Amino acid sequence: MSEHLDTVKPSKGVGTAGAAAYHHGDLRAALIEAATAILRERGIDGFSLREAARRAGVSPAAPQHHFGDARGLLTAVATEGFRMLGDALAAADSAAMDRDGRIRAQGRAYVAFALDHPAAFDTMWRCARIDTGDAAYAAAAGRAFGLLKAAVDGTPFEDDGPPSASNPAAPDPKAMACWSLVHGLARLALDGALGPAEAARGAIDGMLEPVLDCLTV
Repeated sequence: MSEHLDTVKPSKGVGTAGAAAYHHGDLRAALIEAATAILRERGIDGFSLREAARRAGVSPAAPQHHFGDARGLLTAVATEGFRMLGDALAAADSAAMDRDGRIRAQGRAYVAFALDHPAAFDTMWRCARIDTGDAAYAAAAGRAFGLLKAAVDGTPFEDDGPPSASNPAAPDPKAMACWSLVHGLARLALDGALGPAEAARGAIDGMLEPVLDCLTV
């Protein structure tokens, strides 16, 4: 029966992009892309597995075959978000010259990622709606935190080594201080506390360096 679960069934109003993605063997990515679009438009409370399937141009059962349930697909979105965040942090880290420069560069990259990918960023932290015990999610999140911790420790980050993980019971206080500062600033911008989206981006550009100046770790 499982061979029928990925049946392409374009719904009324849905183009051929989803079906084409499936025929090229990338249904998983097509569903993650569809889910991200829904989250961007409606937020996590407006998300549904059926709507993701409709936008991907496949049968309602297809997402269940790949992700199990809505929690599984949301976890995949969050995992992809952490993967992209980790790549952004790694690129910023590699271009910096010293410990302070690494911390600042990662801070700028963190906030920029949040503003550029608000749907993925929001989903990454919705722990009640995703499976934080998922191995792929834990690895991607651990890599992102490991990059920050390595910068704070002033040590090289080994991207091919075992992923790091934050321990909520005993977090590294210096890394937590850096993380809290940039995460809080990003969250303020996304929640509209700094004005409309474009105005918030301008405000962030102007205040990020002075805010980072206040951080001593």
